[in-house]
Amino acid sequence: MVPGEGPATASVVIVGEAPGAKEDQQGRPFVGNAGRLLDKLLAEAGMERDDVYITNVVKARPPGNRDPRKDEVAHHWPWLERQLELIRPALLVPLGRHALARFAPEARISEVHGTVLEAEGRRLFPLYHPAAALHNPGLREQLVEDARALGRALAP
Repeated sequence: MVPGEGPATASVVIVGEAPGAKEDQQGRPFVGNAGRLLDKLLAEAGMERDDVYITNVVKARPPGNRDPRKDEVAHHWPWLERQLELIRPALLVPLGRHALARFAPEARISEVHGTVLEAEGRRLFPLYHPAAALHNPGLREQLVEDARALGRALAP
C-alpha cells in the first residue's frame, strides 16, 4: 500500500496512476526511475518534492504492473477524494492518461498535456507520465517543456 506523501498544506498535488514495484517495496510514491525523472521535472518547474503532495489514483500495485482496472480505481477513489478534501490544492497535476481520465474523462492527454484546464470544479495541469518518457525518449523533451510551463502557471 502506497498512500502518498508530502505536506498537508501543499498547493500542488501530483496524482499518478498506481505504484510500481519499487514504490510498493518502499511504501512511497515515485521512488523508482519514473520518480527520479519526476524530481527533475519538478526542478524544471521551480519546485522540489518537499513542496508538493504526491499520490496515486490506485494505492496498491496492480499485479504484473498492469494498468489499473475500473473496479480498482473505483475502490481507491474515495481515499484520493478524502486526500484532496484535506489538502485542498490550488492545482492538481495528473500524470498520464489513467490519472487524467479520473478527473476529466473526455480529455485526451495527447491534446491537453502542458495546459491548464478546469474539470469538476478543479484546476488541472496534466502531464505525460514520466514512465512514458522512459519508454519513449522522444517524450522527454516535451515533458521538460511542459514542466517549465507548469512553473509559469504557478508563478504569481
